[in-house]
Amino acid sequence: MKNLKGKVVWITGASSGIGEALAIAFAREGAFPVLSARNRQKLQQVQQQCLQHTAECWILPLDLSDAAALEGAAEAVVQQAGRIDLLVNNAGRSQRSLARNTPLQIDREIMELNFFSVVGLTKLVLQQMLRQGSGHLVVISSITGKFGFPWRTAYSASKHAVQGYFEALRAELVNEHIDVTIVSPGRVNTNVSKNAITATGEAYDKMDDGQAAGMPADECAAQIVKAIKKNKKEILVGRKELLMVYIRRFLPALFYKLVTRIKN
Repeated sequence: MKNLKGKVVWITGASSGIGEALAIAFAREGAFPVLSARNRQKLQQVQQQCLQHTAECWILPLDLSDAAALEGAAEAVVQQAGRIDLLVNNAGRSQRSLARNTPLQIDREIMELNFFSVVGLTKLVLQQMLRQGSGHLVVISSITGKFGFPWRTAYSASKHAVQGYFEALRAELVNEHIDVTIVSPGRVNTNVSKNAITATGEAYDKMDDGQAAGMPADECAAQIVKAIKKNKKEILVGRKELLMVYIRRFLPALFYKLVTRIKN
């Protein structure tokens, strides 16, 4: 999809972080963003920024954990915008807790939001794209979808699941004119660690040192948009932490030593 001008791009988790940065980046390309998240006020603020760069930008407040609301939301986007050219599955929540202390219910909540809600929305939008005869599905995974990471057991599992699902889906859609891009960010300077869920179900409410020193969200968004325009199948986005992906692949013994040193 070399030219994004006039394309309808539905972004989940668009009220902050990578989602907000993507909304603005797409708007600068002349696309028409549709912004979803739970917080209407924050969505309206992002919408105003987008409208400085593009003619159309809609907001659709949505709680992705409400499975019953997804179908109505997908129908609303099509009614409002006429079509869906890109779906960017960005919404999700990280975790900061040891497996031994984490109730199974927390694991289920993470999987429900990070995997099942993504799959549910993707299935709905895919039907529209098949009717159109074109489309592009994008999912924001994580480098923790490439290897397990301490304090993030359920989060890592959810991203591994996302990785497997969308790789398989890409193969199924090879003759349907629908592209699939998997994005695996490393450390990006957002509130993802502050908003991460703990064993008690509360927010971690701390900024990880690595997160604070991470890539700016707008730089991350620029790389993602560039990859989408080139129809990339998969990209890693980040800085030196991406080396862990290659160490895991080519030097597993070293990886096993390094990963045990990570405390949070």
